[in-house]
Amino acid sequence: MASMPVSVHETQTGRAPRSSPALRCRRKFLRFFPRGFRDETYVDWERSYKWEVHLQWRAALGQDAFRSLLRARRFADIAALAVRIEQRSRHSMIFSFEKMALRDALRSQAGAQGFAEGLYEFLHGAGALERRFERWVSVVAALPRKQTRVLTWPLVTVFAFIADPRTHIFLKPNVTRLAARAYGFDLRYEPRPNWATYASLLEFAHRIRRDMRDLRPRDMIDLQSFIWVQGSDEYDE
Repeated sequence: MASMPVSVHETQTGRAPRSSPALRCRRKFLRFFPRGFRDETYVDWERSYKWEVHLQWRAALGQDAFRSLLRARRFADIAALAVRIEQRSRHSMIFSFEKMALRDALRSQAGAQGFAEGLYEFLHGAGALERRFERWVSVVAALPRKQTRVLTWPLVTVFAFIADPRTHIFLKPNVTRLAARAYGFDLRYEPRPNWATYASLLEFAHRIRRDMRDLRPRDMIDLQSFIWVQGSDEYDE
């Protein structure tokens, strides 16, 4: 696959990451996408479908529309919209067993109401992000469960990532842990969703943004995609 020599990129910008693990990750990303985050193949493979889902969310469940549905107590409609928007993605970000668990959890009025009110508070509530995240984890943990558990990292993070990719990032555990190891970043990962791990992931994303600033990442979609390229077997070399 043809690519721009990494040394040219590094020489032109003078901003290449200094640590060798980060530099190896940068080189891997540029081997697949020589023009970085503006590469047409990158946009087609990784960015466009995530951005399209975000736009769909903004149109259907932006803050004003979300608040209006809550005031009308249309909790089931909110839950159905959220699930439907995620599933419209060309590449669903959650596993089929997680989708089934979530659908089961939202069938009851109590489950749909807890989900809708909890998600709005997480996205648009007052107070520090740490407290809002912890409350959201508690909401997801309390959702009705039939067979498969609902409290997984993908389910806890996917809707905020779709709704507000300027602030929130999506955590796919195995891929993210592999990427952090490749990058030389000490991700404080715990299997049960918790603030310390999420804060550590945000720190990882900000580290990538700083190291790759000459490639001009736009938001968490670009940063999550960079992580995906490092850890996913779709990008094995």
